Amino acid sequence: MQTISTADFSTDDVAHAIHREQPGARDLAAMLSPAADTMLENMAQRARTLTRRHFGNTIALYTPLYLSDYCSGGCRYCGFAADRQRPRRFLNREERKAEMAAIAAMGIQEILLLTGERSEKVGIDYVEHAVREAAERFHAVTVEVFPMTSSEYARLVNAGCTGLTLYQETYDEKVYADMHRWGPKRDYHARLTAPDNALRAGMRNVGLGVLLGLAPATAEIMALAAHLQRLRRRWWRAGFSISFPRIRPEAGGFQPPNPVDDRMLVQIVLALRIYFPDVPLVMSTREAPSIRDNLAGLGITRMSVASRTTVGGYRPQLSADNATGQFQVNDDRDIETFTGAIRARGFWPVLKNSDAVYRDTGAGCPAQQR
Repeated sequence: MQTISTADFSTDDVAHAIHREQPGARDLAAMLSPAADTMLENMAQRARTLTRRHFGNTIALYTPLYLSDYCSGGCRYCGFAADRQRPRRFLNREERKAEMAAIAAMGIQEILLLTGERSEKVGIDYVEHAVREAAERFHAVTVEVFPMTSSEYARLVNAGCTGLTLYQETYDEKVYADMHRWGPKRDYHARLTAPDNALRAGMRNVGLGVLLGLAPATAEIMALAAHLQRLRRRWWRAGFSISFPRIRPEAGGFQPPNPVDDRMLVQIVLALRIYFPDVPLVMSTREAPSIRDNLAGLGITRMSVASRTTVGGYRPQLSADNATGQFQVNDDRDIETFTGAIRARGFWPVLKNSDAVYRDTGAGCPAQQR
């Protein structure tokens, strides 16, 4: 994990970093430093310009589908950890299709399929079947599941998977060892190299991220940026995105040792947008409506919507039987309310990737064809 001291940066260093055409690692550190605290408005103006230049006025939307909460892992911070006393379930074929139909009925055409860590109940065969079913209905199918070998990822690609999301959680190896008490997820390097396995197998898009709150935020973001730079150099034809979720309340009552407040989260978003002007930055429903709405187009270009973190959460009869999710959602607006709020701010919510060709120049986008 890359470490750097930010104590000696000045506001002049930050100003220089903000306006560099190709900022380097030191510039990113300056924008994450305490010296940048008084320059957030300058950073916001630059971030807004870069976001508009590369993404127009669009906000891409997706919805997660939790397929299973069985898990072999012992993550301290997760509501799905194997030692949580809770009923467990996974969706069978008929339930998966019904859940997908409920999501598709909202107009969403990008779905994210999630599971816990690999278990006897849910392995590669199960995930492959789910991807194939989703690919028949959705324009884009991504997965956030356990790390796999290249040959396993190739099976998902052949089934119609278009992307992978895999957070390292923390780049601090000592913290990582402490947070992951047992199970295959304890293997830090296996997780770190899984994106390479996926890209080698032909995966088109990979999302990276850290779980903010586990280790000091500045060092985490610096390490995340270095990881992405390495992948972009090697897999230059692939697409990438970045997420930086904060820890939310969950069944185990975990309290983050290094909490990140709202102001620091905004600083992280702005700094990453300036450092990576053409990389989608993702914000999920972990964050409150006010934060999501204010950061739309100000760095954030992709968001989840109408999310449920329970298995079977999109149909009341299943959700009621399994009401405890992986974590508590912070933005529970339905899709109409959310997209209305985004449109009121002058942004076009994109429900399907091909609609992104209408990157708004100010006059608005044509009605979508459903």
